[in-house]
Amino acid sequence: MKRRSSLWLSAPFLLLALSTQACGFNRVVETDEDVKAAWSEVQNQYKRRADLVPGLVKVVKGAAEFERTTLQQVVEARSKVAGLKVDSSTIEDPQKLRAFEAAQQQLSGALSRLMVVVERYPNLRASENYRDLQAQLEGTENRIAVARKRYIDSVATYNKVVQTFPSMLGASLRGKKVRPNFEGTPGAEKPPEIEL
Repeated sequence: MKRRSSLWLSAPFLLLALSTQACGFNRVVETDEDVKAAWSEVQNQYKRRADLVPGLVKVVKGAAEFERTTLQQVVEARSKVAGLKVDSSTIEDPQKLRAFEAAQQQLSGALSRLMVVVERYPNLRASENYRDLQAQLEGTENRIAVARKRYIDSVATYNKVVQTFPSMLGASLRGKKVRPNFEGTPGAEKPPEIEL
């Protein structure tokens, strides 16, 4: 008799466990955590790049005749990136994600212009410090691209889980909705014009 009553007492817990599994509750948690981990890696790689900028500016400043406006643009873009409040809510809010991406693109553009201008200074290009920083920056840009791709993929997986049945039931129980993702840069689909 005692055995039967304990079976009846454990039945609701068993039913609850099966229903949360069937509604995708755990899958929502797993994919949500995957997105957060991928976002942390994106932030980590962008921080790595931002940390390289002061050293690069210092080395480039050493070239006396170097164009100060280009350096100023890099410094301002880095300051803007450093001044952004980036936390876990950034991946939930499309406006915050766009602001983050815009600031990062501004820094990318300023660094690209800096690299083009540096081409006119053979002594600077020959500097060991500059070459080391340039190699680190190039490696970091590659890491950023990989981290962004992983983030994009994890958000796509998460969004599928949140929008498909039955896991959408588990998502609604947790208050989870579709997350915004990185968007392409307007005009990036056109190849750059080359002047001869």
